[in-house]
Amino acid sequence: MVQVTRKDEREANENIIRRFNRKVLQSGKLVEAKTLMRFEKPISKSERRASAIVRKARKADKLEKTRLGLR
Repeated sequence: MVQVTRKDEREANENIIRRFNRKVLQSGKLVEAKTLMRFEKPISKSERRASAIVRKARKADKLEKTRLGLR
């Protein structure tokens, strides 16, 4: 958890936000959260190839329909 001190009486809101952002960046929690968002489970080579083939077929079908004016 990031420890942030309380607002002083004369401190501007921009300074509080800047100080909070600096603390969050220094703690490394933001970087950790972003890496967890981008994590993908390892899948086999055949599954990856099969999904690529399906994507390519769908893209070709969509392109063909747009050329014919159906979409």
